[in-house]
Amino acid sequence: MTARTTTAAAGRAAGAGAEGRLLSIGAVLNTLRDDFPEVTISKIRFLESEGLVEPRRTPSGYRKFSPEDVERLVYVLRMQRDHYLPLKVIREHLDAMDRGEEPPALPAPQRGRGDLGAVLAGPDGMGAPGGDGSDPQGAGSTLRLGRAELLAAAGVEEEDLVQWESYGLVWADRDGSYDGDVLAVAKLVADLGRYGLEPRHLRAVKAAADREVGLVEQVVAPLRRHRNPQTRTAAEATARELATLSVRLHAALVQALLRTRLAG
Repeated sequence: MTARTTTAAAGRAAGAGAEGRLLSIGAVLNTLRDDFPEVTISKIRFLESEGLVEPRRTPSGYRKFSPEDVERLVYVLRMQRDHYLPLKVIREHLDAMDRGEEPPALPAPQRGRGDLGAVLAGPDGMGAPGGDGSDPQGAGSTLRLGRAELLAAAGVEEEDLVQWESYGLVWADRDGSYDGDVLAVAKLVADLGRYGLEPRHLRAVKAAADREVGLVEQVVAPLRRHRNPQTRTAAEATARELATLSVRLHAALVQALLRTRLAG
């Protein structure tokens, strides 16, 4: 693994390894979450099932991860998050580094996750609108992917995408391309699918999102109709900020309600 893979997470894992300790999957999760708040134990197990990391097993079957294993996980997660590389390509990178070779040159990181991605990337999953964790320029709309590229980046099959489109969960632009925000949605739908949640279960989520968008549009409609170009531009910024606040409110409500019900 090259020096480019080093992060705070890898450093913490290396510190643990220096003490002669291997990490449990729970400890690895805690190590990674500062840099990758969206990572889950299921995600780590999935990456293991794909052969991207091979932790040791105790006689009783428990996984034990070395600092090198954590470095590999960091590399995989970063390539997915920042460069939208499919697992097949990431595996080729890792194989090259295992042979002592440099991986192929990478394009500049894409900030194409949009406001939702920014919220999930902020502290405790609650990024501040317009702050360091936000995407105030709407960069998700600048990334353009063809259908095959979307399938590869999301790690899903054509039949999955067809079904998601039939439920209105993902959609193409008029030119047939997909932007970074749709890619973020596709990845989240795929992750939820690993827990058994099918598109039909997500219709309520889509309906709620449609209502929230309608509320934002209602607030900014007078600004968008204004004759002053600067006011119309301000309407776009206001819409993005309202959308970010709406997502933050939704996340906070879900977390608070879930905590209350689990405690009860």
